[in-house]
Amino acid sequence: MKRKIILIVIVLHSLLGTAQIIYSDAFDKGIKKATTSPSITTSISNNNLRLVGNGTGSPWANTIYSFHNSGSNVNINASSNMKLYIKVKAENSPQMRIDLIDVNNYVTNLKPSSIYPSSTYQIFEIDYSKKLGYIKNDGPCSSSSCIIDPTNLKGIMIFLNPGTGAYNGTIDIEWLTLGESIETTVDYEVRYNQVGYFVDKSKTINVVSFNNFSPKNYTILNSSDDIVLSGTTTTPNYWSDSNEYVAKADVSTLNTPGVYKFKTDELEILYNVNSDVYESISEAALKYYYYNRASTAISSTYGGVYARNIGHEDTQVYVHSSAASPTRPVGTVISSPKGWYDAGDYNKYIVNSGIATYTLLAAYEHYETYYQSKSINIPEAGGVIPDILDEIKWNLDWMLTMQEPSDGGVYHKLTGLNFSSIVMPKNYSLKRYVVQKSTAAALNFAAVMAMASRIYSDYNTELPGYSTALLNAAKSAYAWAKANPAVYFTNPVDVKTGQYGDTNVAGEFQWAAVELFISTGDLQYKSDINISTIKNDIPTWQSPEPLALISIAFHKSLLSSQIDTNTAINKLISTADALKSQVASSVMNISLTSQNYVWGSNSRIANQVFLLIRAYEITNDASYLNAAYKAMDYLLGRNGTGYCYVTGYGSQPPVNSHHRISKADNVVLPIPGMLAGGPHSGQQDISACAVYPSNYKAASYLDDWCSYSTNEVAINWNAPLAYALNALQYYQDERTTLGLDENILSNQNIMIYPNPSSGIVKFKNIENINSIKIFDLKGSEVNNVKISENKSIDFGNIEEGVYFIVFDTSKGVFTKKIIKK
Repeated sequence: MKRKIILIVIVLHSLLGTAQIIYSDAFDKGIKKATTSPSITTSISNNNLRLVGNGTGSPWANTIYSFHNSGSNVNINASSNMKLYIKVKAENSPQMRIDLIDVNNYVTNLKPSSIYPSSTYQIFEIDYSKKLGYIKNDGPCSSSSCIIDPTNLKGIMIFLNPGTGAYNGTIDIEWLTLGESIETTVDYEVRYNQVGYFVDKSKTINVVSFNNFSPKNYTILNSSDDIVLSGTTTTPNYWSDSNEYVAKADVSTLNTPGVYKFKTDELEILYNVNSDVYESISEAALKYYYYNRASTAISSTYGGVYARNIGHEDTQVYVHSSAASPTRPVGTVISSPKGWYDAGDYNKYIVNSGIATYTLLAAYEHYETYYQSKSINIPEAGGVIPDILDEIKWNLDWMLTMQEPSDGGVYHKLTGLNFSSIVMPKNYSLKRYVVQKSTAAALNFAAVMAMASRIYSDYNTELPGYSTALLNAAKSAYAWAKANPAVYFTNPVDVKTGQYGDTNVAGEFQWAAVELFISTGDLQYKSDINISTIKNDIPTWQSPEPLALISIAFHKSLLSSQIDTNTAINKLISTADALKSQVASSVMNISLTSQNYVWGSNSRIANQVFLLIRAYEITNDASYLNAAYKAMDYLLGRNGTGYCYVTGYGSQPPVNSHHRISKADNVVLPIPGMLAGGPHSGQQDISACAVYPSNYKAASYLDDWCSYSTNEVAINWNAPLAYALNALQYYQDERTTLGLDENILSNQNIMIYPNPSSGIVKFKNIENINSIKIFDLKGSEVNNVKISENKSIDFGNIEEGVYFIVFDTSKGVFTKKIIKK
């Protein structure tokens, strides 16, 4: 449900006037009416009901609190208002499931209600009006389900980490009420980037309400509670996407690193300003792929509490009748291990792997030196090959197994015939099949393999023959697609899993031809490129052709004499211009338009940030980068719901992701770093879900396992998130290290190699150089390097570490990061 924001100051009962409090207990009389499981102790401490778990609790360890009048048990009639309010804080982020109990000992367990208290006090509202069903367990109910009696309630039952138990920590309940809260509610909220704002970047905080309101005065206090800034919000404007009025506070001038308190007369929130605010979350967005690996165990060394046993080894996969061929008849057993689970399910799909893998490869290709020093704590870490390429290789290895060697065709997916139940990978029991070859699969495969071949060619010593194998696979798949240009995939009648069907693959042909031409220079691929037909939109799995424009722009110096790179670049810039304009002019200062709230809307905004970043790289116009930083706020809390949509981050992250591993692993919180699909008004899962908090498109989001339409996760959604977070952190690192102004530009078309290097570094794709300077991580200029005819730099006489090369040219000042080993 959408949060209600509550005043911090308690209002006395006598001042509430017409407030309909049916029952309340502020624990200020020293009366403890609670019985508990042996693993939980209860006490009255500082006028709180304190629950302490010792870490040994069973999966259903609980505390029963009895309604009372000065210690004497009473039954309560709450039929007029079935709302419970509770003010609580807790250590170690427990799940607290709270059920009402009636005099028949029936409990509201048919549709259980859970809250997730944090280390600071929060007030939670739970509405039981549609949750009165009781499932027979071992109680008095004689039928399969009964209805509890709201006129005779005797108490509440609190489960700590239900189904898991083992809660270790302290929970303090300051008060609880039935009917109404004993603290005055406020009808507006503060929406902000809950992960943090960068030094010297735009910082917008919004105040929102369902009702129009006057501008709000605010103050900002530092950690010493000194007022460091004050002001008044803008006049609110109506935002139809969420049915809210939105005011803005621009706090961009506050750039001293620290944690700050944004405070109105009624509310306050804490927010962070620093130069490394995306460092942790950018790593988590990449680490997600490790947690989603098939065919391997996740060890505690690398997975911590998310360690799990091996599942889906996929060494016995059957050829489905739709995929049968003369060399592989129906029922042939093949081996197809590795890869990433696609989304909330355990299947693996080539089409969705295509855009996800490309985006991660592009991240590396565009920011090579950054990723060479980026650790994501995976088993392969520490070798010569960067961690991100080790992780991508896990999926590339699987993709290679999906190509039939005899003809080059590519199976569309590897799947069970149906989705599995909610089980861990090791408990999955369905037979697995490769299903039908398709043109879309072959072209996605060809594009990704061609791109990967040029990237992994730098590691021929570590991976002998791998780059060649990738390129040969790409060529073979493209040839199959040319010979089979309209083999469109639909699920066979006995297959019920995700379809990823596409009946227009013209864009995929363009994308594959572009990647093959870049990697080979072969004119047969050039002849297939028609830039005028490539859509300049936001890339999606159904329409990935904008990725071709991105690759053309990045390799402009290589391609400009061969194809019309200017048209490709102009298409990208026109899209970025529209996005930049939307950020500047929209009520919420976001890049989404009203038409963008589709299934997976959060991935759309991540890809929009991706394109804004590329526009900055192409034009060196900082306004695109500034728009990207501001647009990213949306995913991290400044949006129509108040959620930070990345698990494990922010003050209100998703905690009930539609992700089988996170649902079945008996760990209370989901795997961190996963991007929720995001709001849209379709609510295709409404029959399985409780009522959504809103039908308005920007607020139609439900943090519940049942909501596969808004709360599922997916590899193609996390990839642009990882790209954008890491790129934005990269630019901030560069700016902070060198103390750069906006005239210092990072042009990724400049090639420096080898990198890392122990001595001579060469560079290309840069002309009219006035000077070259080297800086260390402290921003100090390094002089003991030799520069030879503006073509190479000798780093042999300096210590190992990370350095920046600054090229001053007639076209501007450009920087590149170099690692001296």
